[in-house]
Amino acid sequence: MTNNDELITQVEDIGWEKRLAQRTRSMKPSFIREILKFTARPEIISFAGGLPAPELFPIREFGEACKEVLRTHGEEALQYGPTEGYQPLKQFIAEMLSKYGILVETDNIIMTNGSQQALDLIGKLFINPGDCMITSAPTYLGALQAWESYEARFCPISVDGGGIIIDDLPAILESDHEHKLIYVLPNFHNPAGTTMPLERRERLVEIAREHDLVIIEDDPYGELRYEGEYITPIFRLAPERTIYLSTFSKTLTPGIRLAYVVSPKTIITRFIQAKQGADLHTGTFVQMVVNDICQRGFLRQHVKRLRGVYSQRRDMMMDAIAEHWPQECTYTRPKGGLFLWAQAPEQIKTREFIDKALEMNVAFVPGFAFYPGGEGGDHAMRLNFSYANEELINEGIYRLGMAMKKELS
Repeated sequence: MTNNDELITQVEDIGWEKRLAQRTRSMKPSFIREILKFTARPEIISFAGGLPAPELFPIREFGEACKEVLRTHGEEALQYGPTEGYQPLKQFIAEMLSKYGILVETDNIIMTNGSQQALDLIGKLFINPGDCMITSAPTYLGALQAWESYEARFCPISVDGGGIIIDDLPAILESDHEHKLIYVLPNFHNPAGTTMPLERRERLVEIAREHDLVIIEDDPYGELRYEGEYITPIFRLAPERTIYLSTFSKTLTPGIRLAYVVSPKTIITRFIQAKQGADLHTGTFVQMVVNDICQRGFLRQHVKRLRGVYSQRRDMMMDAIAEHWPQECTYTRPKGGLFLWAQAPEQIKTREFIDKALEMNVAFVPGFAFYPGGEGGDHAMRLNFSYANEELINEGIYRLGMAMKKELS
């Protein structure tokens, strides 16, 4: 260790915590990020993160696209770019979305560094301290973490097999809190794995118009459907009051941190202003590389391959649970996406059971992590089926079943 290193490690703490903004009191570490520290160990079978299968990453295609972009547009690719994003890529996204009835122009789209940045920008633009964010319970942990830092209050709605129970929404809206936004994951909900039927989407839009709500439609898994027909996006039903989010993380690779927001043009201007204060723009090079890959027609065939592999892994996980777990356990049958939501017997609280699972070298995310304030999901767990292969899925589910039976005995 050098003398300078010794000096740094011996610096006195001047009391940093007391100097922080008040809003930092509501910030909490991501439970999933903490769990992933354990999953880095090679002996751990991980069902914890929302990780795509790394063996399916299009490494060769990325290599070819990188070379092509640098060869043909190197100076532009390595330069600053517009905040709203690379125009040819936004044009591709607009054409892709039109297949699902989302008819927008490139001026309706802004590129972000992952959907997580999009959620943060929404918090920056819309949330005042104490404002009520209406969410499902359970809901996506990343959304809770993003909006807690803006001191949001969460008004949860229960979930059943069809997603958010829309009939419970009017009672929430009668409370005295300021309600501006409702956050939904209509396709293959994270973590619940449910899909909202068209009737509920139409009813949600009806209530949103009646009460002047903005709808945040988060759709990271929409392309990963394994059964059933596509359902009309909420954005198509209410384009004047819906902000639509999606990403390339689940269809290409998460490491590129590339996602997008679709909204009315008037509010896109505000997104641009908020993003300029955060990072100026999403990396030009990565946008151009992804555009090159997409323009070659690779994305469609790659997504088709992902559907085939992930649907088999989903089926393996459900079969393994049916074979190895106690009969009292229940679980969802997701029609797409990356997650299965399971309920353990009432004697097992998954907040404590995760320690027993890690002793068996298996990881999952306990249900409480997906509830505002951690109030709920005592017996639930989220299981990711995309990351591990079928052999490891069967072994990991078997180990969890053995651990549960031991607890019950």
